[in-house]
Amino acid sequence: MSSHGSPIPMSSRACGPLSGTAEVPGDKSISHRSLILGAMAVGETTITGLLEGQDVLDTAKAMRAFGAEVVDHGGGSYSVHGVGVGGFAEPDNVIDCGNSGTGVRLLMGAMATSPISVTFTGDASLNSRPMARVTNPLALFGTQSVGRAGGRLPMTLVGAAEPVPVRYTVPVPSAQVKSAVLLAGLNAPGKTVVIEAEATRDHTERMLAGFGAEITVEETDEGRVITLTGQPELKPQHIDVPRDPSSAAFPVCAALIVPGSDVLVPGIGLNPTRAGLFTTLREMGADLTYENERTEGGEPVADLRAKFSPNLKGIEVPPERAASMIDEYPVLSVVAACATGETVMRGVKELRVKESDRIEAMASGLRANGVAVEDGPDWWTVKGLGHGNIPGGATCQSHLDHRIAMSFLILGMVAQQPVQVDDGGPISTSFPIFEPLMASLGAQVERLPA
Repeated sequence: MSSHGSPIPMSSRACGPLSGTAEVPGDKSISHRSLILGAMAVGETTITGLLEGQDVLDTAKAMRAFGAEVVDHGGGSYSVHGVGVGGFAEPDNVIDCGNSGTGVRLLMGAMATSPISVTFTGDASLNSRPMARVTNPLALFGTQSVGRAGGRLPMTLVGAAEPVPVRYTVPVPSAQVKSAVLLAGLNAPGKTVVIEAEATRDHTERMLAGFGAEITVEETDEGRVITLTGQPELKPQHIDVPRDPSSAAFPVCAALIVPGSDVLVPGIGLNPTRAGLFTTLREMGADLTYENERTEGGEPVADLRAKFSPNLKGIEVPPERAASMIDEYPVLSVVAACATGETVMRGVKELRVKESDRIEAMASGLRANGVAVEDGPDWWTVKGLGHGNIPGGATCQSHLDHRIAMSFLILGMVAQQPVQVDDGGPISTSFPIFEPLMASLGAQVERLPA
């Protein structure tokens, strides 16, 4: 079952060269944060290039429920009339975050230090994911939470009426946890400090500074120490959302493994905390170049040109790179299947608790399509078959996970037999134009009768 409807079986098959320009949607991480911080500012924030996937639209709906005015002007252009830090109203109904772990965890942080009660739920996938990693640090502010066994949704949070600032060391690399604590710290007096041993995507820190919060980042022996001074008046901004590197991963990886391909993917955000996949692909021998490098809205941006790369080699991906490419390991495993030699991925236990257990989902599907995979709690290895040697022919389970579905559809483009996914519906949560975009490049992706 898709997150918002009936299952949509899909299939992809080998195709001719992919060519053209792939204009992928806006960055999902920045889109979520634009809406939330806009709602916490005083005045009107304007946004262009917002990702209009279901995940982000659910966050926009939540901001309206919290009392902000969110106006859709069409074409990814939005305005948000904020209510100020601490100004959220108590929603009349349950907040449904659909499939979005990012959305629900950031929203929990944003409301955690306001004296309101909010009940959160989601689809079957989201309701199976652990929330204690966020509710535990939020409890330090004085927030209370009651949910299902194992800290799962549906869950009600009661915001702290008299919040206190906290000092919190993130136990495992997680931008969602870090961001939830920082957003909660906005309405707590004094200084809230978050310490992370490994740097994770830093959009929240950059955007908080842009909205006028007093925030510092310092590299110390403890790790990366982020200090936020609470109770600022956030100033409204204009945000031009860069295109999403996680979405760009799919046309880029497809171009690298489909013979004769040459695809340009313009305007991709290359924040160092997000660009690990592209570094890894180049280390594998990918013909992937950056053109027109520039800075937009404080974020590094470039146009990516990806060309067919017949001599890809398996590598060992440095575990310290995992945080900068955690969402891209599924599609990397497809590229690894087309390489020669083994690709080893370590330090990736976070993949076990994403929208699905992404290691198990990809390992099972790759094996069903003739690719050997070994895996453990915190690692997995794909044994590459080299170009043109993947049998294919299997139906893979998407587990309500958009990235799993898209990764197997990319696999089908180079397999000897078509590859099917049981449900491509969740793709709409992050990449609603995936099908027409890939078709415009020459891919053969189709929906099947349910």
